[in-house]
Amino acid sequence: MEGGKPSLVLVYQAVQALYHDPDPAGKERASVWLGELQRSMYAWEISDQLLQLKQDVESCYFAAQTMKMKIQTSFYELPAETHIALRDSLLSHIQNLKDLSPIIVTQLALAIADLALQMASWKGCVQTLIEKYSNDVSSLLFLIEILTVLPEEVHSRSLRIGANRRTEIIEDLAYYSSTVVTLLMSCVEKTGSDEKMLIKAFRCLGSWFNLGVLDSNFMANNQLLMILFQVLQRDETPTNLHEAASDCVCSALYAIENVDNNMPLALQLFQGVLTLETAYHMAVAREDLDKVLNYCRIFTELCETFLETIVRSPGQGMGDLRTLELLLICAGHPQYEVVEISFNFWYRLGEHLYKTSDPMLHGIFRPYIQRLLHALARHCQLEPDHEGIPEDTDDFGEFRMRVSDLVKDVIFLVGSMECFSQLYSTLKDGNPPWEVTEAVLFIMAAIAKSVDPENNPTLTEVLEQVVLLPQTVHIAVRYTSIELVGEMSEVVDRNPRFLDPVLNYLMKGLREKPLASVAAKAIHNICSVCRDHMAQHFQGLLDIARALDSFALSPEAAVGLLKGTALVLARLPLEKIAECLSDLCAVQVIALKKLLSQEPSNGKSSDPTVWLDRLAVIFRSLQLYVLFRHTNPIVENGQTHPCQKVIQEIWPVLSETLNKHQADNRIVERCCRCLRFAVRCVGKGSAALLQPLVTQMVNVYQVYPHSCFLYLGSILVDEYGMEEGCRQGLLDMLQALCMPTFQLLEQPNGLRNHPDTVDDLFRLATRFIQRSPVTLLSSQIIIHIIQCAIAATTLDHRDANCSVMKFVRDLIHTGVTNDHEDDFELRKELIQQAMGQHGAQLVTQLLHTCCFCLPPYTLPDVAEVIWEIMLFDRPIFCRWLESALKGLPKETSGGAVTVTHKQLTDFHKQVTSAEECKQVCWALREFTRLFR
Repeated sequence: MEGGKPSLVLVYQAVQALYHDPDPAGKERASVWLGELQRSMYAWEISDQLLQLKQDVESCYFAAQTMKMKIQTSFYELPAETHIALRDSLLSHIQNLKDLSPIIVTQLALAIADLALQMASWKGCVQTLIEKYSNDVSSLLFLIEILTVLPEEVHSRSLRIGANRRTEIIEDLAYYSSTVVTLLMSCVEKTGSDEKMLIKAFRCLGSWFNLGVLDSNFMANNQLLMILFQVLQRDETPTNLHEAASDCVCSALYAIENVDNNMPLALQLFQGVLTLETAYHMAVAREDLDKVLNYCRIFTELCETFLETIVRSPGQGMGDLRTLELLLICAGHPQYEVVEISFNFWYRLGEHLYKTSDPMLHGIFRPYIQRLLHALARHCQLEPDHEGIPEDTDDFGEFRMRVSDLVKDVIFLVGSMECFSQLYSTLKDGNPPWEVTEAVLFIMAAIAKSVDPENNPTLTEVLEQVVLLPQTVHIAVRYTSIELVGEMSEVVDRNPRFLDPVLNYLMKGLREKPLASVAAKAIHNICSVCRDHMAQHFQGLLDIARALDSFALSPEAAVGLLKGTALVLARLPLEKIAECLSDLCAVQVIALKKLLSQEPSNGKSSDPTVWLDRLAVIFRSLQLYVLFRHTNPIVENGQTHPCQKVIQEIWPVLSETLNKHQADNRIVERCCRCLRFAVRCVGKGSAALLQPLVTQMVNVYQVYPHSCFLYLGSILVDEYGMEEGCRQGLLDMLQALCMPTFQLLEQPNGLRNHPDTVDDLFRLATRFIQRSPVTLLSSQIIIHIIQCAIAATTLDHRDANCSVMKFVRDLIHTGVTNDHEDDFELRKELIQQAMGQHGAQLVTQLLHTCCFCLPPYTLPDVAEVIWEIMLFDRPIFCRWLESALKGLPKETSGGAVTVTHKQLTDFHKQVTSAEECKQVCWALREFTRLFR
């Protein structure tokens, strides 16, 4: 912090400004300044002094929060001899401030817990705290707060205490766990079951359950467990206490997921939860939704815990199917939020039963799933007075989408066809109100695709009836019926006689504003599945595409319609494709030209992204379906690609649009996306664009380094990198793009601030390694790219890190792959040179990165790089790894052992003797836990 240690008066003023300055700019300045103070060394002393002075709540809260943050993230700043003084000071503060504010007590409790976890010299901290404070009633609340957060912090990501220390702590906490539970019981008795104390006790007990250290036999017979269920059985239990008790039971159920190892406690919890059915009904009768939701959470957790027992021995012992009855009772509650709690359980049950594929077992659970589906159909009903179409973005709309997903997952148990027929018969045989009809159609739409469309009279009858729905029915029914038609596109494909009535029905919807987008989506589905039948309707689709903006479509629906049209276009005879593509693109090209001729100041929008996105989707769809029709390319060698002429005509407009908007990253990105699909669509047929496109990319990138140019460059390398005549030009492009890129990434925090640039740079470099390795490896730029890659291995960004690791992996792999090719010896020699220069540094950086920078999900990528280095030269890798391991810290700043000599040698042996990549990954996973 500049200017040395600030005075306490100045800190007070900043805290006051943060909380009370009416000017937002003043608050922001105070926040920035206090943030700098928190990161400085002075924060330790200043926060200690603020807590001693106890001037007001705000300054004490700031000081307590700072102390917690410093212990979590900067504990290494303190010399070991100060640790005991810090502990005593914090315990003194929490005692003195216990009545000021519960939030401050929590922050200080967290600070004490985090200190205890890191301070190896503080042995038996639980025992110390209990002995010191348990006899003073006024200290019980903060004592329990410390004992609550202590187990919660053991797996905190903010503390990198390492697996060795964590194991030591968990063993220590397990040893004292029964002492803690006995203390909690004693506190409850001392305070006469006071509500505040019970909440604290249940929260604390739940925390110890979550850590998984409570003794199952001890807890099974514990008085506190009985009190827990008594509180939940009582009708008059206050809401906050009810929630705390529910959380605690859920934690207990989660803790005994391995039922066979926790039988006594499992039995007590199982029986205890079954006694809560009456209390649930009472909560429903009193319309107490909070309590109803709590009971449903408990019932769901019970089913989740005993799921394997339920599937293994349904109806016997703790496989008692009364557990499912409890969930179905909850499904009967009128509020949809209640049944939604149980969705994950039903999904998991479906998954388990699907894997067993035992017809008898399926028969036992079928009635339960049928009842669930009936309840879900009822919950999906809109209100009778609902006006307009169903909303899919509000809470109820999202609930319906989750219902749709769940129905798809469990429908196999009931049978798609049987369910579809039953649902249809409720519409055919009865005359239900509109909201029931709409909900039934919604469920039918969810399962339509899983019904076999082959020779299915029910499906054709449904299609026949739906397209005859009069326009007078409620608009929500028409909306969902259009969705159903879209989902039945397979049926239309098998029964082409329905194509005309279906298209007429969807066209009526397309012309009505509320139905336009859903009708467009359905037409897109029909085009995707019935491409051959739709070819005769291409002119009609073209007319729709030309008049796209006369329909009230969402941008996604408009793009979807164009995609469907392009898919059908790909089915036309080869000689018609160019002309029809030109017609399809003309609307977008004319619009772009119009925007280019507009003066920017005339108030009209000059944003071309809508038109660029539409062109992109046309080219993308053609790329997928023109080139590979009936698995054979339709363009024979030497033939001109049917789309080539159109793309050459469009290029000047795209080039001009790119130039005009070169400063706007969003628009440039859309231009590059459009060009990417155009190039992919015609492949080598875009050769005429290569020179002008690369020149423009490089020129704009010097001024505005948009990362999408790097991505587009990787596409060009992928298409042309194997063409001898293009290689030098592409290398020049890479070198020209690299210079501004390195300048950007070498800025302070450059890698972290520009992950997209890192991602796209290494995509480009990887494409070069794949398509023309010798060209890149022989150039001067490769050294800088490798150095940048080594620096970027520390970047904690999923896509960017994946690209970096893939580049390094492919780079090294080039030295061992395709050893039959003429250039193999040269490639091997070039990789040897590169590894000789950078290999040791790379291995050291990768090891450091795994231990201190990257999340566990990145480890398979790192393992692949290490595996490739070993394949290339195992003996030298063994030496590099040994050297890297020697450089790792062996102790934490709190004095705990991070890694033993045996663990280091075991890891070295596991990695260097691995016979496949996954063994390297397993070894890395286990080893890096020692530093997390």
